[in-house]
Amino acid sequence: MKVTELSNTEYAPYYETYLPNIDDTYTLTEWLEVSVHEFVHFIQDIPMDKHGYRYAEGKWTIKEIIQHVIDTERVFAYRALRISRNDKTPLPGFDENDYVSNTDAENRSLQDILTELALVRQSSLVMFKSFSQDQLLRRGEASGHEVSVRALAFLITAHQYHHMKIFKERYLE
Repeated sequence: MKVTELSNTEYAPYYETYLPNIDDTYTLTEWLEVSVHEFVHFIQDIPMDKHGYRYAEGKWTIKEIIQHVIDTERVFAYRALRISRNDKTPLPGFDENDYVSNTDAENRSLQDILTELALVRQSSLVMFKSFSQDQLLRRGEASGHEVSVRALAFLITAHQYHHMKIFKERYLE
């Protein structure tokens, strides 16, 4: 299953800007696997003195953004699990700013955060591989919008690439 097979009815309009970050080079599970390796290598190449950098007052640091990517993946994977199991309960949104302000990312080593990311992604990958085609196509409601299980998998990767783009544009110039 490739990202070009998604219909724009399978995710909230907000994510329209995220999905162009990935193309049909890989399948859904291949993207989940390849992208985490690219992200870890990308982060490891960032100079250590940049990890606590904020490009403006109130903006997140690189470590905080990595933790945000991890937290978002966990939320999206949980949504995918619930929807894949045919749970019809509307799932609430989450306030990403509250999540970030309640992490301790700045006091953790980069290696510890990247290890967490790799483990979370491995868990997500195994879960998405376990889903049948019918489960991947199931839809539910999250944050007030209809979303499919397969869209959530692609959005995990697209969200990660969105933040890589932000790093390049605002943190590493």
